[in-house]
Amino acid sequence: MRAFALSTLLAAVVSYAPYVQATALTTAIAANQRLCFHADVDKKLEKIGFYFAVQSGGSFDIDFEVTAPDGKVLLEGKREKQGDYVFTANSIGEYTFCFENDMSTLTEKLVDFDIMVESEPRREAPAKLGQISDKTSALEESIYKLRNQLTGIQRTQKYFHTRENRGMSIVQDTQNRMFWYTVLESLGIIGMAVFQVYVVQMFFTSTGRRYKV
Repeated sequence: MRAFALSTLLAAVVSYAPYVQATALTTAIAANQRLCFHADVDKKLEKIGFYFAVQSGGSFDIDFEVTAPDGKVLLEGKREKQGDYVFTANSIGEYTFCFENDMSTLTEKLVDFDIMVESEPRREAPAKLGQISDKTSALEESIYKLRNQLTGIQRTQKYFHTRENRGMSIVQDTQNRMFWYTVLESLGIIGMAVFQVYVVQMFFTSTGRRYKV
């Protein structure tokens, strides 16, 4: 009897657990390029999560646009560094997520993003009410608390990952600038030294008038 109650409890929790489809990618977007990704939604009122962060390139900004299957623009932004959005899918079909790097003429942007489609089916009533239902509610509450905590940890990790990549990009860009500045400075010093030697040499080797006594 105890084993049957435990199996019923687990079945109720599993049937209530949300079904999640997630895609985590990192892509490079060249200058003046528009790149789009797609996610299919099979049921209405599903939750769609969209997260992105520019890891490197230029001022760490990008244009983005999210459109519904009927072509309606749901979300859009200009020169955004990162974003975290959740919205409800009111129609079935293919949702499009586009990034555009038209503000840059030479700089490539590296973008890290997640697209998550989450389905939350309704909870089915347990076979027997009473103590099993109470245990199910307590376990569901614990699962949701744990899930929220894990989501918070995941977002914190993404935030520090983005900060680390941006810091590394700034350091590399600074190193490149210092290198080329040093090269130009060295070439300027060498050129100035050659010019001074040439001037001094011309001063002492210049021919003047000679007089006989």
